Amino acid sequence: MTGQTVDRSDPVPATRSRRLWRPAVRALLDGALPLIDKRMAESVRPFDRPDMMRPHLASRKFAWTHYGIFVPRLPGPFRYLNIMTLIGATGTVVFDNDYLAAPDARNTATVLSSTAAPGHHFYRAYDAADECAFEEDGSRIAFGDNLIIDNSYPKFRVTGRYDSFDVDLEIVASDQASWFVRNPVYDHVSLLAQCSGTISSPDGPVSISAPCTVEYARCMTPQSLTRRALPESWKLPADFFTYQIVQLDDRHQLLLTDVRASGVTACKLAYIRTVDGSARVFDDVVFDVLEYADALHVDPRGREMRVPRVLRWQVRDYGRAIVEFEAEIDSEWRYGHGKGYVGAYTYRGSFDGASINGTGYIEWVDCEV
Repeated sequence: MTGQTVDRSDPVPATRSRRLWRPAVRALLDGALPLIDKRMAESVRPFDRPDMMRPHLASRKFAWTHYGIFVPRLPGPFRYLNIMTLIGATGTVVFDNDYLAAPDARNTATVLSSTAAPGHHFYRAYDAADECAFEEDGSRIAFGDNLIIDNSYPKFRVTGRYDSFDVDLEIVASDQASWFVRNPVYDHVSLLAQCSGTISSPDGPVSISAPCTVEYARCMTPQSLTRRALPESWKLPADFFTYQIVQLDDRHQLLLTDVRASGVTACKLAYIRTVDGSARVFDDVVFDVLEYADALHVDPRGREMRVPRVLRWQVRDYGRAIVEFEAEIDSEWRYGHGKGYVGAYTYRGSFDGASINGTGYIEWVDCEV
Protein backbone atom coordinates (compact mmCIF):
# COMPACT_ATOMS: atom_id res chain seq x y z
CA MET A 1 0.00 0.00 0.00
CA THR A 2 1.74 3.12 -1.21
CA GLY A 3 0.92 6.72 -1.90
CA GLN A 4 -1.19 7.15 1.24
CA THR A 5 -0.95 9.88 3.85
CA VAL A 6 -0.23 8.26 7.19
CA ASP A 7 -2.20 9.60 10.17
CA ARG A 8 0.22 10.11 13.04
CA SER A 9 -1.89 12.53 15.06
CA ASP A 10 -3.24 10.08 17.64
CA PRO A 11 -0.53 7.57 18.67
CA VAL A 12 1.82 9.73 20.77
CA PRO A 13 -0.63 11.18 23.32
CA ALA A 14 -2.68 7.99 23.30
CA THR A 15 0.37 5.84 23.98
CA ARG A 16 1.43 8.16 26.80
CA SER A 17 -2.01 7.96 28.41
CA ARG A 18 -1.96 4.16 28.21
CA ARG A 19 1.32 4.16 30.13
CA LEU A 20 -0.39 6.19 32.85
CA TRP A 21 -3.15 3.57 32.97
CA ARG A 22 -0.66 0.76 33.56
CA PRO A 23 -0.57 0.64 37.42
CA ALA A 24 -4.36 0.62 37.63
CA VAL A 25 -4.65 -1.99 34.88
CA ARG A 26 -2.13 -4.26 36.59
CA ALA A 27 -3.96 -3.96 39.92
CA LEU A 28 -7.25 -4.85 38.24
CA LEU A 29 -6.04 -7.72 36.07
CA ASP A 30 -3.64 -9.28 38.57
CA GLY A 31 -5.61 -8.55 41.72
CA ALA A 32 -9.34 -8.04 41.44
CA LEU A 33 -10.26 -9.81 38.21
CA PRO A 34 -9.11 -13.33 39.20
CA LEU A 35 -11.41 -13.11 42.22
CA ILE A 36 -14.57 -12.44 40.19
CA ASP A 37 -13.94 -14.00 36.79
CA LYS A 38 -15.31 -17.53 36.27
CA ARG A 39 -14.10 -18.23 32.73
CA MET A 40 -11.95 -21.25 33.60
CA ALA A 41 -14.66 -23.05 35.56
CA GLU A 42 -17.47 -22.18 33.15
CA SER A 43 -15.47 -23.37 30.13
CA VAL A 44 -15.79 -27.02 31.17
CA ARG A 45 -19.52 -26.84 31.89
CA PRO A 46 -22.42 -27.14 29.42
CA PHE A 47 -23.80 -23.86 28.11
CA ASP A 48 -27.20 -23.16 29.65
CA ARG A 49 -27.75 -19.43 29.06
CA PRO A 50 -29.02 -18.94 25.50
CA ASP A 51 -31.37 -16.23 26.77
CA MET A 52 -28.36 -13.96 27.36
CA MET A 53 -27.75 -13.54 23.61
CA ARG A 54 -29.54 -10.21 23.26
CA PRO A 55 -28.43 -7.08 21.35
CA HIS A 56 -29.01 -4.66 24.27
CA LEU A 57 -29.11 -1.69 21.93
CA ALA A 58 -31.63 0.34 23.94
CA SER A 59 -30.74 -0.75 27.46
CA ARG A 60 -27.54 1.32 27.83
CA LYS A 61 -26.54 -1.15 30.54
CA PHE A 62 -24.10 -2.77 28.14
CA ALA A 63 -22.08 -0.43 25.96
CA TRP A 64 -21.61 -3.01 23.24
CA THR A 65 -22.53 -6.50 22.14
CA HIS A 66 -20.98 -8.83 19.61
CA TYR A 67 -22.30 -11.66 17.45
CA GLY A 68 -19.83 -13.73 15.46
CA ILE A 69 -19.75 -16.76 13.17
CA PHE A 70 -16.34 -18.21 12.33
CA VAL A 71 -15.55 -21.16 10.07
CA PRO A 72 -11.79 -21.69 10.47
CA ARG A 73 -11.13 -24.41 7.89
CA LEU A 74 -12.55 -24.41 4.39
CA PRO A 75 -11.20 -25.62 1.04
CA GLY A 76 -9.43 -23.12 -1.19
CA PRO A 77 -9.89 -20.48 -2.27
CA PHE A 78 -12.02 -19.62 0.79
CA ARG A 79 -9.89 -21.15 3.57
CA TYR A 80 -12.07 -19.50 6.22
CA LEU A 81 -15.29 -17.54 6.61
CA ASN A 82 -15.79 -14.88 9.24
CA ILE A 83 -18.82 -12.82 10.20
CA MET A 84 -17.79 -10.33 12.85
CA THR A 85 -20.32 -7.83 14.18
CA LEU A 86 -20.27 -5.13 16.84
CA ILE A 87 -23.31 -3.27 18.15
CA GLY A 88 -22.32 -0.08 19.97
CA ALA A 89 -19.00 1.73 20.17
CA THR A 90 -16.83 -0.28 22.54
CA GLY A 91 -14.89 2.46 24.29
CA THR A 92 -11.67 0.49 23.76
CA VAL A 93 -8.48 1.33 21.90
CA VAL A 94 -8.33 -1.79 19.72
CA PHE A 95 -11.90 -1.93 18.43
CA ASP A 96 -13.18 1.63 18.01
CA ASN A 97 -13.01 3.29 14.60
CA ASP A 98 -14.40 6.68 15.58
CA TYR A 99 -14.52 7.92 11.98
CA LEU A 100 -17.41 5.49 11.50
CA ALA A 101 -19.34 6.57 14.61
CA ALA A 102 -23.06 7.25 14.33
CA PRO A 103 -24.43 10.60 15.61
CA ASP A 104 -24.96 8.73 18.88
CA ALA A 105 -21.84 6.56 19.09
CA ARG A 106 -23.75 4.01 21.14
CA ASN A 107 -25.80 3.24 18.01
CA THR A 108 -22.76 2.47 15.87
CA ALA A 109 -22.87 -1.03 14.39
CA THR A 110 -20.35 -2.70 12.11
CA VAL A 111 -20.14 -5.86 10.03
CA LEU A 112 -16.92 -7.45 8.80
CA SER A 113 -17.28 -10.55 6.65
CA SER A 114 -14.63 -12.15 4.48
CA THR A 115 -12.90 -15.22 3.13
CA ALA A 116 -9.43 -15.58 1.64
CA ALA A 117 -10.87 -15.77 -1.89
CA PRO A 118 -10.04 -12.80 -4.15
CA GLY A 119 -12.37 -9.88 -3.49
CA HIS A 120 -14.25 -11.53 -0.62
CA HIS A 121 -14.15 -8.63 1.82
CA PHE A 122 -17.09 -6.67 3.21
CA TYR A 123 -16.80 -3.99 5.90
CA ARG A 124 -19.51 -1.46 6.65
CA ALA A 125 -20.79 0.69 9.50
CA TYR A 126 -24.46 1.39 10.27
CA ASP A 127 -26.47 3.72 12.44
CA ALA A 128 -28.43 1.07 14.30
CA ALA A 129 -31.11 3.62 15.20
CA ASP A 130 -32.48 3.60 11.65
CA GLU A 131 -30.42 1.22 9.50
CA CYS A 132 -30.68 -1.99 11.55
CA ALA A 133 -33.49 -4.08 13.01
CA PHE A 134 -32.74 -5.97 16.22
CA GLU A 135 -35.34 -8.03 18.04
CA GLU A 136 -34.98 -7.38 21.77
CA ASP A 137 -34.80 -11.09 22.55
CA GLY A 138 -32.06 -11.61 19.95
CA SER A 139 -34.18 -13.92 17.81
CA ARG A 140 -33.32 -11.86 14.72
CA ILE A 141 -30.68 -9.22 14.16
CA ALA A 142 -30.48 -7.49 10.79
CA PHE A 143 -27.78 -5.09 9.62
CA GLY A 144 -29.34 -3.16 6.76
CA ASP A 145 -29.88 -5.41 3.76
CA ASN A 146 -26.49 -7.07 4.21
CA LEU A 147 -26.69 -9.50 7.11
CA ILE A 148 -29.42 -11.33 9.01
CA ILE A 149 -28.76 -13.72 11.89
CA ASP A 150 -31.81 -15.71 13.02
CA ASN A 151 -31.36 -17.26 16.45
CA SER A 152 -33.47 -20.12 17.76
CA TYR A 153 -30.70 -21.74 19.80
CA PRO A 154 -29.30 -24.27 19.21
CA LYS A 155 -30.19 -23.53 15.58
CA PHE A 156 -29.08 -20.41 13.73
CA ARG A 157 -29.61 -19.19 10.18
CA VAL A 158 -27.22 -16.71 8.59
CA THR A 159 -27.98 -14.76 5.42
CA GLY A 160 -25.24 -12.48 4.07
CA ARG A 161 -25.65 -10.31 0.98
CA TYR A 162 -22.42 -8.48 0.25
CA ASP A 163 -20.97 -6.63 -2.71
CA SER A 164 -18.77 -9.46 -3.98
CA PHE A 165 -20.16 -12.62 -2.37
CA ASP A 166 -23.18 -14.06 -0.56
CA VAL A 167 -23.44 -16.42 2.40
CA ASP A 168 -26.29 -18.76 3.35
CA LEU A 169 -25.70 -20.97 6.37
CA GLU A 170 -27.66 -23.29 8.63
CA ILE A 171 -25.89 -23.77 11.96
CA VAL A 172 -26.44 -26.13 14.86
CA ALA A 173 -24.59 -25.16 18.02
CA SER A 174 -23.56 -27.54 20.76
CA ASP A 175 -23.58 -26.82 24.49
CA GLN A 176 -19.77 -26.69 24.58
CA ALA A 177 -18.94 -23.18 25.71
CA SER A 178 -15.51 -21.60 25.88
CA TRP A 179 -15.65 -18.45 27.98
CA PHE A 180 -12.98 -15.86 27.26
CA VAL A 181 -14.44 -13.65 29.98
CA ARG A 182 -17.18 -14.41 32.51
CA ASN A 183 -17.75 -11.75 35.14
CA PRO A 184 -20.41 -9.22 36.19
CA VAL A 185 -19.11 -6.58 33.76
CA TYR A 186 -18.15 -8.55 30.67
CA ASP A 187 -19.27 -11.88 29.18
CA HIS A 188 -17.70 -13.38 26.05
CA VAL A 189 -18.51 -16.93 24.99
CA SER A 190 -17.79 -19.19 22.00
CA LEU A 191 -19.95 -22.22 21.18
CA LEU A 192 -18.71 -25.18 19.17
CA ALA A 193 -21.04 -25.65 16.21
CA GLN A 194 -21.52 -27.29 12.81
CA CYS A 195 -22.57 -25.39 9.70
CA SER A 196 -23.74 -26.23 6.21
CA GLY A 197 -24.75 -24.02 3.32
CA THR A 198 -23.29 -22.07 0.43
CA ILE A 199 -20.84 -19.30 -0.35
CA SER A 200 -21.81 -17.67 -3.64
CA SER A 201 -19.99 -15.33 -6.00
CA PRO A 202 -20.36 -14.44 -9.69
CA ASP A 203 -18.89 -17.86 -10.49
CA GLY A 204 -21.82 -19.53 -8.73
CA PRO A 205 -22.54 -21.15 -5.35
CA VAL A 206 -20.15 -23.50 -3.56
CA SER A 207 -21.53 -25.87 -0.93
CA ILE A 208 -19.74 -26.05 2.40
CA SER A 209 -20.11 -28.20 5.50
CA ALA A 210 -17.69 -27.71 8.38
CA PRO A 211 -17.20 -27.20 12.11
CA CYS A 212 -17.53 -23.58 13.16
CA THR A 213 -18.08 -21.34 16.16
CA VAL A 214 -20.99 -19.17 17.26
CA GLU A 215 -19.90 -16.32 19.50
CA TYR A 216 -21.56 -13.69 21.65
CA ALA A 217 -20.29 -10.97 23.95
CA ARG A 218 -21.71 -8.14 26.02
CA CYS A 219 -19.74 -5.57 27.97
CA MET A 220 -20.19 -2.53 30.20
CA THR A 221 -17.82 0.38 29.51
CA PRO A 222 -17.93 4.16 30.15
CA GLN A 223 -18.99 4.63 26.51
CA SER A 224 -22.57 3.80 27.54
CA LEU A 225 -22.73 7.09 29.49
CA THR A 226 -22.26 9.45 26.54
CA ARG A 227 -23.43 9.96 22.97
CA ARG A 228 -19.99 11.10 21.88
CA ALA A 229 -17.25 8.63 21.08
CA LEU A 230 -14.78 8.65 23.95
CA PRO A 231 -11.51 10.45 23.17
CA GLU A 232 -8.67 8.05 22.45
CA SER A 233 -6.95 8.93 25.74
CA TRP A 234 -10.08 7.96 27.71
CA LYS A 235 -10.78 4.65 26.03
CA LEU A 236 -10.12 1.46 27.96
CA PRO A 237 -6.45 0.71 27.22
CA ALA A 238 -6.83 -2.71 25.59
CA ASP A 239 -4.14 -2.21 22.94
CA PHE A 240 -3.23 -5.70 21.72
CA PHE A 241 -5.60 -8.46 20.65
CA THR A 242 -5.21 -11.69 18.75
CA TYR A 243 -7.71 -14.51 18.47
CA GLN A 244 -7.00 -17.58 16.39
CA ILE A 245 -8.97 -20.72 15.56
CA VAL A 246 -7.46 -23.96 14.32
CA GLN A 247 -9.54 -26.98 13.36
CA LEU A 248 -6.98 -29.59 14.39
CA ASP A 249 -8.95 -32.43 12.80
CA ASP A 250 -12.59 -33.35 12.27
CA ARG A 251 -13.09 -33.81 16.02
CA HIS A 252 -10.85 -31.26 17.77
CA GLN A 253 -11.10 -27.48 17.62
CA LEU A 254 -8.46 -25.20 19.14
CA LEU A 255 -9.10 -21.61 20.24
CA LEU A 256 -6.16 -19.35 21.11
CA THR A 257 -6.29 -15.85 22.53
CA ASP A 258 -3.82 -13.24 23.74
CA VAL A 259 -5.12 -9.86 24.93
CA ARG A 260 -3.10 -7.11 26.59
CA ALA A 261 -3.94 -3.75 28.12
CA SER A 262 -1.18 -1.19 28.64
CA GLY A 263 1.34 -4.01 28.33
CA VAL A 264 -0.36 -6.18 30.97
CA THR A 265 -1.78 -9.59 29.96
CA ALA A 266 -5.55 -9.64 30.29
CA CYS A 267 -6.16 -13.06 28.75
CA LYS A 268 -3.80 -15.67 27.35
CA LEU A 269 -5.59 -18.98 27.12
CA ALA A 270 -6.05 -22.04 24.92
CA TYR A 271 -9.24 -24.08 24.60
CA ILE A 272 -9.58 -27.53 23.05
CA ARG A 273 -13.04 -28.93 22.51
CA THR A 274 -14.28 -32.04 20.77
CA VAL A 275 -17.43 -33.18 19.06
CA ASP A 276 -17.98 -35.86 21.72
CA GLY A 277 -18.57 -33.18 24.34
CA SER A 278 -15.25 -32.96 26.18
CA ALA A 279 -13.55 -29.60 26.71
CA ARG A 280 -10.23 -28.49 28.16
CA VAL A 281 -8.85 -25.04 28.95
CA PHE A 282 -5.17 -24.23 29.48
CA ASP A 283 -3.41 -21.20 30.94
CA ASP A 284 0.18 -22.41 30.42
CA VAL A 285 0.39 -20.77 27.01
CA VAL A 286 3.29 -19.11 25.18
CA PHE A 287 2.74 -16.97 22.09
CA ASP A 288 5.62 -15.53 20.06
CA VAL A 289 5.89 -13.57 16.85
CA LEU A 290 8.99 -15.00 15.19
CA GLU A 291 8.96 -12.56 12.28
CA TYR A 292 6.98 -9.45 11.47
CA ALA A 293 6.14 -8.46 7.92
CA ASP A 294 8.87 -6.35 6.34
CA ALA A 295 6.56 -3.35 5.95
CA LEU A 296 3.95 -1.92 8.27
CA HIS A 297 0.40 -2.50 7.10
CA VAL A 298 -1.51 0.68 6.24
CA ASP A 299 -5.28 0.84 6.60
CA PRO A 300 -7.70 2.94 4.49
CA ARG A 301 -7.26 5.84 6.92
CA GLY A 302 -3.48 5.77 6.56
CA ARG A 303 -2.83 4.30 10.01
CA GLU A 304 0.14 1.96 10.30
CA MET A 305 0.23 -1.36 12.15
CA ARG A 306 2.81 -4.07 12.46
CA VAL A 307 1.50 -7.48 11.44
CA PRO A 308 3.11 -10.90 11.87
CA ARG A 309 4.57 -13.04 9.13
CA VAL A 310 5.58 -16.08 11.22
CA LEU A 311 4.25 -16.93 14.68
CA ARG A 312 4.42 -19.75 17.21
CA TRP A 313 2.11 -21.17 19.87
CA GLN A 314 3.00 -23.55 22.70
CA VAL A 315 0.33 -25.00 25.00
CA ARG A 316 1.32 -27.14 27.97
CA ASP A 317 -0.40 -28.96 30.81
CA TYR A 318 1.77 -29.51 33.90
CA GLY A 319 4.85 -29.32 31.71
CA ARG A 320 3.57 -31.73 29.06
CA ALA A 321 3.29 -30.36 25.53
CA ILE A 322 -0.31 -30.44 24.32
CA VAL A 323 -0.07 -28.29 21.19
CA GLU A 324 2.96 -26.73 19.52
CA PHE A 325 3.02 -25.21 16.07
CA GLU A 326 4.52 -22.53 13.87
CA ALA A 327 2.43 -20.70 11.31
CA GLU A 328 3.05 -18.42 8.35
CA ILE A 329 0.45 -15.87 7.34
CA ASP A 330 -0.15 -16.47 3.64
CA SER A 331 -3.43 -14.76 2.81
CA GLU A 332 -4.40 -11.14 2.25
CA TRP A 333 -5.15 -9.25 5.43
CA ARG A 334 -8.78 -8.11 5.55
CA TYR A 335 -9.30 -4.78 7.32
CA GLY A 336 -12.17 -4.08 9.72
CA HIS A 337 -11.65 -6.09 12.89
CA GLY A 338 -11.80 -2.86 14.85
CA LYS A 339 -8.59 -1.09 13.94
CA GLY A 340 -7.06 -4.39 12.83
CA TYR A 341 -7.32 -7.30 10.45
CA VAL A 342 -8.27 -10.92 9.86
CA GLY A 343 -6.63 -13.51 7.64
CA ALA A 344 -5.41 -17.08 7.28
CA TYR A 345 -2.17 -18.95 7.89
CA THR A 346 -0.61 -22.31 7.17
CA TYR A 347 0.59 -24.13 10.27
CA ARG A 348 2.71 -27.16 11.05
CA GLY A 349 3.39 -28.75 14.43
CA SER A 350 2.10 -31.36 16.87
CA PHE A 351 -1.01 -32.13 18.91
CA ASP A 352 -0.81 -34.70 21.71
CA GLY A 353 2.37 -36.03 20.10
CA ALA A 354 0.92 -36.45 16.60
CA SER A 355 1.94 -34.30 13.63
CA ILE A 356 -0.55 -31.69 12.45
CA ASN A 357 -0.70 -29.23 9.56
CA GLY A 358 -3.32 -27.20 7.81
CA THR A 359 -4.92 -23.78 7.61
CA GLY A 360 -5.96 -21.55 10.50
CA TYR A 361 -7.88 -18.31 11.06
CA ILE A 362 -6.33 -15.24 12.70
CA GLU A 363 -7.60 -11.93 14.06
CA TRP A 364 -4.94 -9.30 14.75
CA VAL A 365 -5.05 -5.81 16.29
CA ASP A 366 -1.76 -4.33 17.52
CA CYS A 367 -1.94 -0.77 18.85
CA GLU A 368 0.96 -1.16 21.28
CA VAL A 369 3.43 0.67 19.03
